[in-house]
Amino acid sequence: MKGKSLEEILERIRTIRFEEEFDLLVAVANGGIIPAALLNQRLQLELQLLKLNFRGTDRQPLYDSPRLLEELSFKVKGRKILLVEDRIKTGATVACARQLLAEAALIRTFAVNGEADYCLYNEACFRFPWIL
Repeated sequence: MKGKSLEEILERIRTIRFEEEFDLLVAVANGGIIPAALLNQRLQLELQLLKLNFRGTDRQPLYDSPRLLEELSFKVKGRKILLVEDRIKTGATVACARQLLAEAALIRTFAVNGEADYCLYNEACFRFPWIL
């Protein structure tokens, strides 16, 4: 499977334009952690983890639907959230996350690859440079 270089991804993170201002980054753990950390270097926002699990390391679903592994420990109500994921394939995890964050004033999605409000790529799956 072909990949993208870290340099390519970093350049897109540096140059992507956001139409809104956010006050919270929420990374879908585990996949969204590294992209959210990279975004946070630029945006300098509060960063929280939403611990959901749906797929295994082989990218195949483990459950019928995403599962919340740990209750939210941060305030959502009235916040403007950028929800960060590495790859959005079916949208099931993001849909679950949106429900959990429903009290937010605004939720926009970010993906390194896949269909999102903001995405760096929307193409066939590729290997992320931070995957061992």
